[in-house]
Amino acid sequence: MASTTKVLAEHRGDEMLRREFKGVAVFLFWISGIINVLALTGSFYMLQIYDRALTSGSIPTLLALSILVIGLYLFQGVFDIVRSQLLVRIGARFDRMLAPIAHRVSVDMPRFGFSTGEALERGRDVDTIRTFMGSQGPVALFDLPWVPLYILFVYFLHPVLGALTLGGAFVLTLLTIWTELKSRKLAAAAQQAFLTRNAVADSNARNADILKAMGFAGRAVSRFNEVNQDHLTLQTRASDVIGTFGAFSRILRMVLQSALLGVGAYLTIQGQMSAGAIIAVSVASSRALAPIDMAIGNWKGVVAARQAFKRLRDTMVALSNMTKPLDLPAPSKSLKVDKISVAAPASGRVLLTEVAFELNAGQGLGVIGPSGGGKTTLVRALTGIWPSLRGAIRLDEADLTQWDEDKLGQYVGYLPQDVALLDGTIVENITRLAPQRDARAIVAATKAAGVHEMIVRLPDGYDTQLGPMGTALSAGQRQRIGLARALYGDPFVVIMDEPNAFLDAEGEQALNLAIRQIRARGGIAIVVAHRPSILAEVDMVAVIQNGRLTAFGPKEEIVAGQRQANLNTNAGGLKVVEPRTETGGMA
Repeated sequence: MASTTKVLAEHRGDEMLRREFKGVAVFLFWISGIINVLALTGSFYMLQIYDRALTSGSIPTLLALSILVIGLYLFQGVFDIVRSQLLVRIGARFDRMLAPIAHRVSVDMPRFGFSTGEALERGRDVDTIRTFMGSQGPVALFDLPWVPLYILFVYFLHPVLGALTLGGAFVLTLLTIWTELKSRKLAAAAQQAFLTRNAVADSNARNADILKAMGFAGRAVSRFNEVNQDHLTLQTRASDVIGTFGAFSRILRMVLQSALLGVGAYLTIQGQMSAGAIIAVSVASSRALAPIDMAIGNWKGVVAARQAFKRLRDTMVALSNMTKPLDLPAPSKSLKVDKISVAAPASGRVLLTEVAFELNAGQGLGVIGPSGGGKTTLVRALTGIWPSLRGAIRLDEADLTQWDEDKLGQYVGYLPQDVALLDGTIVENITRLAPQRDARAIVAATKAAGVHEMIVRLPDGYDTQLGPMGTALSAGQRQRIGLARALYGDPFVVIMDEPNAFLDAEGEQALNLAIRQIRARGGIAIVVAHRPSILAEVDMVAVIQNGRLTAFGPKEEIVAGQRQANLNTNAGGLKVVEPRTETGGMA
């Protein structure tokens, strides 16, 4: 059943691309036919010059033939320009159609365990195909079907020369096939090595501060050098294969042309053909073998474009399986976690097992537990970043998968542990790149996050450019702007993972006030915390340990249970320091 679904999805993806470009491909095929027919002009011209103009000594005949040939060459040039410009525009059209899709997939891939380099490869695939369409590769491929036209022309001049040209074309075709077979696996391995190298380079760039401060930049560069050497070795081997066969094809082509001239001269001496036919054969045979030789010379680009197209087709197949859900009314009642199990996408290791609880409008949940217990995994599941293996997460009884992703973002606010801000203005970050600026909602969100005064003190205020990753601000400022982004638009559920990690006392007060306001307006606040002071405004507490929900209930009951557990542990001879809230309660 799954294989049948995949086949149908692939068919839909292929059908979409075929429908988009079929008409243009047919037009290019026929315009290539016109170009190749007009390319016989040179052969006919040489034939007529040597066999008619020279033998008759007629200047008017020579002029008439020359004017006709110039006109035909101009027509060929016009059609060649049209084909070249059309191929470039097809590449641009392909880019416009698939670049947004590829980028959307690139945005999603890292949350499923792919490296940044692998994710960005989809965008580079679009660039690869666009560049290929503007090269000589497609020209050679569209000229290949017309090679028999030249062989037939040579055959009519003399069957022996036609057979010799056909044999040369056959050998060159075998070389092309052999090049494909020998280079395919090497090209795929080189591409994978390229991705590995880029992943290491990206990791080093993202951790540049650590490498510099802790003095192991040299070892990081050495690590990059190792994977780069692997990439270069594979790429060199692939290029050697293609280059070697390309050199053989050029040599064979020159040998064949010399052989045609020699055999033609012999046949002329024997009186079986004219001197003009020798030149005509040379020109036509050269044109017959040129597309094959050009295809071999551009085979590296052909292989790269084919692999890129395959990956993009798989991308379209994945997206063709997605259907846009029905627009549901905004949630306002409850959040239910129904026995979910969650695994890390990169490794497949189960990190959360059979977690279930329910929150109603106006409630606040504090999630506590040891590091590595599964708290952040729960957050990623609640926000839809990681899918659940089993179970369901429901807003007003509707599973998260029933909500349109863009619509769901209006109802769920999220503040991650590591706040990453986009390279843009403060307004663009807070409004999540909304096309319209709702000043009232923006200021309301920043005041709720306690960051409005800080923003207006900046030289450009809300229009301050943050730079890459928001590095123009301190960690605490980034966290408070991230909180304002999570609160923007008054989402029904606001999920905060370690929201006070970089906050000072004033920031924590603003955070507690924000939680209070979320609950007061009928929203649900979920806070993952290590520091107990942030739990002052929640009424429910969940304890996550070893990937399981070990306790859930009103804060007072869970706190009492945790205190008793600590007392029992102390009675066993172990000293445990109880974290206490500002009012003396345990977190």
